[in-house]
Amino acid sequence: MRLISEIATDIKHDWQKPNYAAVPYLDAMGALDTIDDSYYADSARSVIMYFLSNATSWRGDVARQVKAELKALLKA
Repeated sequence: MRLISEIATDIKHDWQKPNYAAVPYLDAMGALDTIDDSYYADSARSVIMYFLSNATSWRGDVARQVKAELKALLKA
């Protein structure tokens, strides 16, 4: 499994104009390494869940692959 911060970097490279509501969660993901980490008072799980709920407008092959990877992290 990749670091969450690495996944966030890939998202930033692919999603040129992210939804404004997803940006804070994307930034938080950039500071996380594993699913067991926390970003201030938020767990990595909640950050990822909120990101996914605000990333519905991000589409394409990379989006599908990355979203599946994030969902797999949530199940781990």
